[in-house]
Amino acid sequence: MATEQIKVSQRTSQTESYDTVIAGGGIAGLVTALELVSTGQTVCIVDRDTKARLGGLARWAFGGMALCNTSEQQRMKIPDSSKRLLEDWHSFAEFNEQDNWPKLWANEYANHNHDKVYLWLKALGLKFLPAVNWVERGLYTPGNSVPRYHVLWGTGWGLVEKVIEKLTPYITNKQLIIKHQHKVVNLIKEDEQVLGVNVIDESVSVPSSETSTAMNEQNEFSIFADSTVIACGGINGSIERVKQNWQSPWPDETEAILNGANPISDGELHDEVASLGGNITRAEHMWNYAAGIKHPQKEFKGHGLSLIPSKSALWLNHQGKRIGPMPLITGFDTHDLCQQVAKQEKPWTWQILTWDMAIKELAVSGSLHNPSIRDKKLLSFLKEILLGNTRLVNQLISESDDVLVGDSIDVLTSKMNASTDENYICDGQIQREIDKYNTQFTDGTVIENDDQVRRIHHARQWRPDKLRTCKPAPIKAKKAGHPYNFIAIKLQLISRKSLGGVQTNLASQVLNEQQQPIKGLYCVGEAAGFGGGGVNGKRSLEGTFLSACILTARNAAQAILAEQSK
Repeated sequence: MATEQIKVSQRTSQTESYDTVIAGGGIAGLVTALELVSTGQTVCIVDRDTKARLGGLARWAFGGMALCNTSEQQRMKIPDSSKRLLEDWHSFAEFNEQDNWPKLWANEYANHNHDKVYLWLKALGLKFLPAVNWVERGLYTPGNSVPRYHVLWGTGWGLVEKVIEKLTPYITNKQLIIKHQHKVVNLIKEDEQVLGVNVIDESVSVPSSETSTAMNEQNEFSIFADSTVIACGGINGSIERVKQNWQSPWPDETEAILNGANPISDGELHDEVASLGGNITRAEHMWNYAAGIKHPQKEFKGHGLSLIPSKSALWLNHQGKRIGPMPLITGFDTHDLCQQVAKQEKPWTWQILTWDMAIKELAVSGSLHNPSIRDKKLLSFLKEILLGNTRLVNQLISESDDVLVGDSIDVLTSKMNASTDENYICDGQIQREIDKYNTQFTDGTVIENDDQVRRIHHARQWRPDKLRTCKPAPIKAKKAGHPYNFIAIKLQLISRKSLGGVQTNLASQVLNEQQQPIKGLYCVGEAAGFGGGGVNGKRSLEGTFLSACILTARNAAQAILAEQSK
């Protein structure tokens, strides 16, 4: 019996049984498991990745979370509340009349992020950096009206390691079984109830010839459980799915977008849930970024690395012309940035910046490129904040073909043209853009009639952002002792997270098209659109992903325990 021939209601000859089976070993799946095994349940996690990558994208995440009413906010005298968070959420989400469950989940997040996420993390022994950051402030649509972006001391890596540490005793006594490099191929449903999953062991190499049928059969088995939890992540690991659901016209170039997710997040389990009558909503809503570069240590085709770009850099199109009329600048509306970049004639854009701008403002999203925070090295972290992150900038220059340097704009232009298939940038074009920008600062008179400069001033009003944002100044050659005059970064759109997904109620139960729960089936984290099939609406306030994984997981576990105790 080949894998593709397994039917939804069909059982294999080999079976296992647990109280709960979880499809996916990301942070949502791990938190669900922790909540369940701590009450005595037997749980099996089926995860497609290797043991070293347990925790999914959360392991590589920066670890930022949108939280309110926290001690960190109170120490910084930030006047936040659940009511204010919910108002900001609705402003950015732009919900419509059909978004009933996303609205309810937004209310759930606003009212319970403090007790179900923040205090839960504190109880695990995790801490946040004392400075609360102000991100996604809004451009045309108001976003975060106050700072509420909290960064985990230890990043997402530390979160995953802590949860695994808490799970280890249950793994040791076999109350929790984790099947690495195993794939859920479909769900077992009988009499309108999901009874478990059919699984294939992908760690075993199977020949592609017809003789592989018997070997496939040996690697397949059924896992039966009272409750089945879908925690497989989103669909953004499949660039084809991203293209299919993209809201604006897609560029002709086949490599217009990099993959910042994981190819195993391919949407196949979403299809499986839909085949059972589950409702998949808002697939067109996704959270991508406008500033990706090709990953220097790529692990798969199109693998990208997401930058947090410089606010002070000039953002140019493929011809070296400043993108406008509204200049592009990060930190205000990521959704709009992506839309503006997608409208450009070519699938790449450029940022031009100086060494001073780069070491103060440039960053990479994720745990691997932030070792000072990940490894909790306070002195190293403070040095990078106060003196500039020369380590990171030098690393990017040495490792990435998308990060170019030059002692003059002419030299830089030549390198930029050499990196593309034609000489798109005319001689003197970039210098003209720089000269035009610099006229604001002529003779020491600060006119600053520029939307980018105005937003930089707005960012610098908040002290933590002031430490990471340069004072507006002309773009010119280095001061003595700087290693490079100018830096150019070739940027592309990069896929990250799905904002839509499997529709769920507040108990994380999967809903059918009649809005009724499918018995025995739950969905958590990104697979559920982080709650309700699209809790963020069109835009995220940023930092609503890891925290919503925890929230949906804890709600699911609570509902599972209540149901199984009946």
